[in-house]
Amino acid sequence: MQERRIRRERPVRDGADILIGIDSGTSVVKAVAFDLAGHQIAAAAVRNRYETGADGAATQPLGRTWTDCVEALRGLGEKVENLSRRTAAIAVTAQGDGTWLVGAGNAPVADAWLWLDARAAPSVARLNGGPLARARFEATGTGLNTCQQGAQMAQMDRTAPALLDRAETALHCKDWLYLNLTGVRATDPSEASFTFGNFRDRRYDDTVIEALGLAKRRHLLPPIIEGTETTHPLTAEAAVATGLHAGTPVSLGYVDMVMTALGAGVHTGERGVACSTIGSTGVHMRAEPVADVHLNAEGTGYVIALPVPGIVTQVQTNMAAALNIDWALRLAADLMAETGHAIAHSELVSRIESWLAATRAGAVLYHPYISEAGERGPFVNAQARAGFIGLTSAHRFPDLLRAVVEGLGMAARDCYAAMGAMPSELRLTGGAARSRALRGVLAASVQAPVRVSSREEAGAAGAAMMAAVAIGAYRSMDACIASWVTPLLGPPEPPDPQLVRIYDRVFPAYVAARRALPPVWDALAGPLAAPEHQNAPRDAVAASERSAL
Repeated sequence: MQERRIRRERPVRDGADILIGIDSGTSVVKAVAFDLAGHQIAAAAVRNRYETGADGAATQPLGRTWTDCVEALRGLGEKVENLSRRTAAIAVTAQGDGTWLVGAGNAPVADAWLWLDARAAPSVARLNGGPLARARFEATGTGLNTCQQGAQMAQMDRTAPALLDRAETALHCKDWLYLNLTGVRATDPSEASFTFGNFRDRRYDDTVIEALGLAKRRHLLPPIIEGTETTHPLTAEAAVATGLHAGTPVSLGYVDMVMTALGAGVHTGERGVACSTIGSTGVHMRAEPVADVHLNAEGTGYVIALPVPGIVTQVQTNMAAALNIDWALRLAADLMAETGHAIAHSELVSRIESWLAATRAGAVLYHPYISEAGERGPFVNAQARAGFIGLTSAHRFPDLLRAVVEGLGMAARDCYAAMGAMPSELRLTGGAARSRALRGVLAASVQAPVRVSSREEAGAAGAAMMAAVAIGAYRSMDACIASWVTPLLGPPEPPDPQLVRIYDRVFPAYVAARRALPPVWDALAGPLAAPEHQNAPRDAVAASERSAL
């Protein structure tokens, strides 16, 4: 394996003034160009698709994901003059969790199981009841759920062992792209430690692997490399495919959740700061020294390393955030279309602020568990489903919409409560963060001022920041953050005291209701949980584009 460690004080080569960040999400593959000071120059995006099945499957072909990445890089080259010559380094991040198996000759073994795949639910239930379950959680800091590679490989080992038998390495999405870019099979400290390792030393952990029942599959786990210190050169084959220069340093970024949070301001030196990404899903995280990590009694959430020595993020994630709003607006659009009055999604989005202004806060409860895969934060239940509580005949569509938006605020508070105290300040990113009304709900829910980063592509920026440190453009990640992140944070928006008082009364009812609902969710599971439309391919971008609040 060819490896090149780059001294951080090494100057960037002459004429190389661009860093490329690749961010391969579930819905879109993006390639973004930044100058060395962190200013975004151009971006290119390619739609991504996945398929779902009635059994809870959510899969994506590995070959198509690489082809989409190549197309995005080629598209960036059409927008940036002399991109190949000017590129100092490339970095890659991507959707987290999931299982991307490769075999002989680096060929895919099968389509990837995505983080949306729910087939591992039986293994999650079995392993969470095992004698080593708490030890696994204490090491990883991460609650086991169907999204994760460990649970998915455990399920494969019981139900489809031939997949693992044919595999030589188990990768994640970004690792697969890194393999295609560099020819190197590897993973990063973030996904390695929260899946199979220990967040304290960022290495694989024997107890964790044993707890998952995967000791005999340990050979499938790739080496762990630190992308701020180690790069590998772009291969000649990848150079031909992408139009970039062979030998360009490539950095393996951390998982997209922390890359996005890094680019949006989760760690700028202040204590108590948190960052929420309100996109299709909801990701809530706070940066902490390793010694200050709070491991809850329920054994939920994630602890994910940052590319900063001694600093990790505590994370709780909602399976669905803005997807709940998409669903509500789609109901309105469908009803209007039935009457012959079709309306564009963008027009409905433009009305959200006025609808919320005309409604009463805290009148209806809504649990935002709209995902077909259930919920994973701050609790894990594959059968969890969304629902309204408190409706009367006096309520109208704007009241329902307000309840949905407030449900996102309650979910964020629920997640932060599972990590300890409420944040002192909340930084926001994601499409929904553009909504002033939603920002107000979130600020009041967590009782903290919110700030929005003007960074357009935070995930790609976070990855590019790792490359910037790796090639010596910055002496440390903290120095890079001071240039790339802090100047882009907007002014604090304080919470409305009246809303704070209302949500203080509502939140205990929200929690009590979701704790009482599991028997109801279980009763509804089975045939009702597998509607016919689940068999259809999904254009994930359509959902993502509808989330443009």
